[in-house]
Amino acid sequence: MKDLLTISALGEAGITEILELTDHFVEVNRRAIPKVPALRGKTVVSLFYEDSTRTRLSFETAAKRLGADTMTFSVATSSVKKGESIRDTVQTIDAFGVDCFVVRHKSSGVPHQIAGWTDASVVNGGDGWHAHPTQALLDAYTLRTHLGSLRGRHIAIVGDIKHSRVARSDIECFTALGATVTLVAPPTLLPPSLEGWPVQVSHDLDAVLPTVDVCALLRIQLERMTDGLIPSLREYTEFFGLTVRRAALLRPGALITHPGPMNRGVEIAPEVADASNAVITEQVANGVAVRMAVLFLLLGQPSQLPPLSEGPE
Repeated sequence: MKDLLTISALGEAGITEILELTDHFVEVNRRAIPKVPALRGKTVVSLFYEDSTRTRLSFETAAKRLGADTMTFSVATSSVKKGESIRDTVQTIDAFGVDCFVVRHKSSGVPHQIAGWTDASVVNGGDGWHAHPTQALLDAYTLRTHLGSLRGRHIAIVGDIKHSRVARSDIECFTALGATVTLVAPPTLLPPSLEGWPVQVSHDLDAVLPTVDVCALLRIQLERMTDGLIPSLREYTEFFGLTVRRAALLRPGALITHPGPMNRGVEIAPEVADASNAVITEQVANGVAVRMAVLFLLLGQPSQLPPLSEGPE
């Protein structure tokens, strides 16, 4: 595999391969010195045209823990400000001799374009409303560590589905692994058409919560609320926020996830975000191991895979 652009390109077998590889790198990250030389001599470039904290730092941490060199592209201090095209930027960086581009862009399809312009591997770090495959993989890995398997599980994805690349990739990933997915949102925050989406839809969060194994919350994208898609944030919270009262409707063992950044007090109450069944910080930690697995799969050699421990040392 040269690139990771979408979850659908992986299929169940590819998803499972990455999740199993992740087990090895979770173990590496527990070491006193969490590093292996598996990608020594390789160079990974963060090509981010959108702001990011978790994804960019997670990928850079992953690359460094694998022994790779990293380069960070900053739009604010680049020739993009002088009018340089994406293609020229990519080909300029490519000429330095790099092995992988991790790309984030506000326009859907840009990572796919870049993959056609370079022989280096390309990882989609989020493109428009289209896809965010590594977020879906880390979400699936986090759930698998608690639930054992997603097959037969019921997952509610709650919030701004319309604008969410995370929701689209999560749906592909969770359903490929055998889960049932219900989307919960006001009609204005759903895509115009859900034809072909393997999901159920509800506008009643209270009715759905007692039936789910996972409540996967999405960020309300405040920058888009000028479109009048909801009357107010207060009203959204009233009907779709995971309040303390609503969290109590979840059955024992049900998990709460959020890709971040969170709007505490809007889509999730502060007390709920910090509850024992909220695995939000685990998602962040697992993101490093998942991205180590992705980079290793694209750039590494099987002989360099760190072994799993057979027990305590």
